[in-house]
Amino acid sequence: MEQLVVGIRFKKAGKIYLFDMDGHELDIGDGAIVETARGIEYGDVVVSPKPAVDIELSTPLKKVIRKADDNDMQQLSQNKEKEKRAYQVGLEKIADHRLPMKLVGVEQAFDGNKIIFYFVAEGRIDFRELVKDLAAVFRTRIELRQIGVRDEVKIIGGLGSCGRELCCSSWLSDFVSVSIRMAKDQNLSLNPAKISGICGRLMCCLKYEYECYEQAKEELPEIGKLVNTPDGEGRVFSINIFKKSLSVELKQSKIVKEYPHEQVTLRIKPATEKHGGNNQGNKPVKPDRERV
Repeated sequence: MEQLVVGIRFKKAGKIYLFDMDGHELDIGDGAIVETARGIEYGDVVVSPKPAVDIELSTPLKKVIRKADDNDMQQLSQNKEKEKRAYQVGLEKIADHRLPMKLVGVEQAFDGNKIIFYFVAEGRIDFRELVKDLAAVFRTRIELRQIGVRDEVKIIGGLGSCGRELCCSSWLSDFVSVSIRMAKDQNLSLNPAKISGICGRLMCCLKYEYECYEQAKEELPEIGKLVNTPDGEGRVFSINIFKKSLSVELKQSKIVKEYPHEQVTLRIKPATEKHGGNNQGNKPVKPDRERV
């Protein structure tokens, strides 16, 4: 029988993992119980079944245990209630120990064998006594995991400057590398307040259109280049990526005029100009005696 695989996500906007269906009937929107490195987990099917031969697999896939039933959904609901209680207890214990840390979220494993507390802090925290107290309350394995500010916002959620739900908490599964150059190349304001997200880092959306700008700029001369226009020679003053036009400062009149990129050609310097022009006049170049 042909091996089929499905993509399963364990958290909203989390990474998608592939699992062997092992003969179970699953489709997008179904819940599934699977075995992971963290134990037995519940996840939602987000990628429809595909033949394994169509996917490059580096390691053997773990198998789906079963399609989630009513009992599993009830267990999932109970776990959510336990997470709320664990969060409140965590806040109290952190305050009791006077630890400089901020509790962000709590996650309970589906089978109840572990509770993970996510927190942010400025530096390293000695939370050994805190773990003992939490283990005494919940009678299960306790794990405290320190996360960064981007992961904090991903868990908490919120609205971006665009007025929509944050990408990282709604659909973005992986954080991308974003640089200030991406803002510069898109002619955006370099004011940190305008290009930074709630997390205080550069907004992830600066990456979305960056490749389009790079491709468009390959077809256009760079700012400062000498060009030929229908009105004579000039120098590129600015570029409009969306209109694919160039604003050129004309050499003679010093007027800045906009042209479609088809009407502008890059000016090639004459050979004499490249080697210094008339600086040497008409004098012949003396031969190198060592090479004659």
